[in-house]
Amino acid sequence: MSKMTLYGIWLSGPTYKAGLALSLMGQPFAYKHVDLRAGAHKQPDYLAINRFGQVPALVDGDLKLCQSGSILLYLADKFGKMGGKTAEEKARVREWLFWEFDRLASNIYRPRAIKRGFMKADDNVHQMYVNQAGDALKVLDGALAKSDFLVGSEATIADVAVYGDVAYAEEGAIDLEPFANVKAWMGRVEKLPGFQKYADLLPQQDAA
Repeated sequence: MSKMTLYGIWLSGPTYKAGLALSLMGQPFAYKHVDLRAGAHKQPDYLAINRFGQVPALVDGDLKLCQSGSILLYLADKFGKMGGKTAEEKARVREWLFWEFDRLASNIYRPRAIKRGFMKADDNVHQMYVNQAGDALKVLDGALAKSDFLVGSEATIADVAVYGDVAYAEEGAIDLEPFANVKAWMGRVEKLPGFQKYADLLPQQDAA
């Protein structure tokens, strides 16, 4: 069986989520670097893979799939891992995926983009995102006071998705110190077999 191919860029949180899920599930994958600064994501050959012109994209045989949440759900279903053990757990996983996209991701990625110079905004805008991230992190911290992982007793793709946001918080000048349960949970995720940080997992060029 040929390896799946992940398209993305190493600085992308959503790309990291997809790559981390593959790694945690023990699935090797080929990697294609998409140079966003050069506009590679808007070229016809890439748009044939990802019609939205974004990263990541996953190619598995004839299947071309985009949006990190959809990729995580597909991988969980395909390999029977990290998707929840019962119907209720599967529903809770999806609940966290929708919450993460709605309340957490942009409020971490945008201040990070501002601090890295990828997005222009004044200090008030940055602080607005930081405050909104703090509100979401309070919710997350409260949930993690009750369990080691977000759903059930084992890590799921919900943990992968949320970790793929929180891992970038400090790059956006978002202080995680007030959220002891979140920090402890991050430590548990980082001890999972197959875990790698984004700079180690995602190459800066194509990889077979």
